[in-house]
Amino acid sequence: MHTLLRDTEMTPASFVTADHLMDAPLPQLLAELDVELHESSIADAGFYGAVVVLRDGQMVLSMPGGRSEFQRDTVARMLLAEALGVDTAPIPEPLRMKVVA
Repeated sequence: MHTLLRDTEMTPASFVTADHLMDAPLPQLLAELDVELHESSIADAGFYGAVVVLRDGQMVLSMPGGRSEFQRDTVARMLLAEALGVDTAPIPEPLRMKVVA
């Protein structure tokens, strides 16, 4: 997974706690955060997704197609947590994200 972060830190909205991030239905969470979800054309088996934080603060999630709903849901939440700076449980080593500046 990859996270592309802008130079300035984002401050998550007050409702974005770790519990809310993990428990809210994903479509609701994406709507609350005004996150666009796009299907990526990257077919590499090691690519799980990426989040891009635009200069205006809007986030775009890019997720590969053909993955299970569970995997897409989990990866989307992990990417959002990373981009928002929400403290969550440690991510397993194979899924650790690389921040590209």
